Amino acid sequence: MELLPTHGSDLETLIRIWQREMQLFPVALYLDGQAMDGNNSTNSSAIALQVFLDNVHGLFFLDVQDQSWPLDQPTISFEVAKPTSVEQLQVWKQVFGTSFSDNATQLSSQFNLNLADIQQIAASVQAEMAQISLPEEKGEGKSAQMNLKDGEWGDRLWGACLVRTRPRLDALAQRLETKATWDDIVLPEEETNLLRQIAAQVRYRSTVYDEWGFRDRMNRGLGVNTLFAGESGTGKTMAAEVIANELRLNLYRIDLSAVVSKYIGETEKNLRRLFDAAEDGGAILFFDEADALFGKRSEVRDSHDRYANIEVNYLLQRIEAYRGLAILATNLKGSMDSAFMRRLRFIINFPFPSLESRKEMWQKVFPPQMPIAELDYDHLARLSLTGGSIHTIAINAAFLAAKEHTDLAMPHLLKTARAEFRKLERSIYEGDFNWQTSDNTGLTV
Repeated sequence: MELLPTHGSDLETLIRIWQREMQLFPVALYLDGQAMDGNNSTNSSAIALQVFLDNVHGLFFLDVQDQSWPLDQPTISFEVAKPTSVEQLQVWKQVFGTSFSDNATQLSSQFNLNLADIQQIAASVQAEMAQISLPEEKGEGKSAQMNLKDGEWGDRLWGACLVRTRPRLDALAQRLETKATWDDIVLPEEETNLLRQIAAQVRYRSTVYDEWGFRDRMNRGLGVNTLFAGESGTGKTMAAEVIANELRLNLYRIDLSAVVSKYIGETEKNLRRLFDAAEDGGAILFFDEADALFGKRSEVRDSHDRYANIEVNYLLQRIEAYRGLAILATNLKGSMDSAFMRRLRFIINFPFPSLESRKEMWQKVFPPQMPIAELDYDHLARLSLTGGSIHTIAINAAFLAAKEHTDLAMPHLLKTARAEFRKLERSIYEGDFNWQTSDNTGLTV
């Protein structure tokens, strides 16, 4: 519809030509208005559409996102929803056959794609796989399509689905490269088990909702909403990366500067675009500093309070209707609105690391290729620090060692640890930085 001429004479010419066409042939016109906003009736394209329809009689198909278009002509409206996960599963099986059942179940449960997207993704991956050269057998080269049971099909289709849905979120959120695994994160057993439960609920939601019938009894709360609460540096972002890495999904950190607007109603529009795009792509939404968006509603004293409360009310409704995984992270759990707490399926408190946890963090913080001298991990663990601070100290110490062209040793770590304590405005106890070497030689940094 953006191609409709807005100039009067050009529009009149189009109207005359289309009227002639309809007299000569049994034709109908399909108008694609997905990119246009029906609420803006003063838009030049919207005005041109209205003039066009007022002056031409016939059959028209108007494709728009909502039914708010100001049309005077008699219309019959149909709501065309995206195929359900069960319907998507049937399409995947039609394309690849029943032997592809396991991979088809995973794709249909995680991605909310329309039929055209599924067919295009399948065609592109099939063409790619057809070009793969199999190892030579009996001295003859062979190029053929791989067996559908091979796991490489599922990996390539999964990656193609991620690529297809990824660009729709990049304007409102920052995609994080997920590198952390279960071996990297250090948490108490109870919190680690809760993280694994979150990953399991996302992975097996098709089984519970569709095969076991829970979707027929629920109209909301189909997503997994989680709150990560704890001090800065206790591993909330890393935990989100671990889950995304485990599920092989894109992780998006919400850019509040792109979402929140001072203009009334714009924040809600941005949030709607954000949640809709995330549902299509099966992405994980990570709201860092969530108390800024999900804070407590205040008493209405003026129009600013009223509209601020409207934003919170909209978030309450939208996050409950969201069908993916949303992770809220905050340092101020008490600032969250109590209505959000009820809608959260998991609340995980990230505690300040214990002595044993800090020792394990120090042992894991250095890459395998890092040249390291003998370190006293017990002494380092006595430094009361979070995992984020330990990571900062390790990197700064690595740069000191690189500058001196030596292996990383205790003096480097104690020196950068002292600097970290000063940065955090923490009290410095000289005994923590007085390290006794194996030959009983004291070292104070």
